[in-house]
Amino acid sequence: MNPDVPHRLEATDSALRLVERVSSRHGRVILFISGGCCDGSSPICLPEGELVLGPHDLFLGEIGGAAVYIDREQFRRWNDPAVLIDASSGAAEGFSLDSLEQDHFTLRSRPAGATES
Repeated sequence: MNPDVPHRLEATDSALRLVERVSSRHGRVILFISGGCCDGSSPICLPEGELVLGPHDLFLGEIGGAAVYIDREQFRRWNDPAVLIDASSGAAEGFSLDSLEQDHFTLRSRPAGATES
């Protein structure tokens, strides 16, 4: 975890199994939460080293050995959320490695200080 960032990063068992499955086929992977077009804010799964990380990319921590990053400004706009990486049935769209699988990564978040309902 990045000690300079007050946050919580968690993963469901389904997400951890998907990280393991994708990593076994493609080697080490990273997840990047883009908040952009296509799959919106679905985590994008890429081989480690394929995405050139910049000074504005914030390291949130690791799940199942996969580093998780988000754009620092995006994280701020989301009000420093608690982040939960999950997996759902069906292939992802786009160029994420999980598009080759039967499941895809999903994201759940809530603002810091909010409680689950």
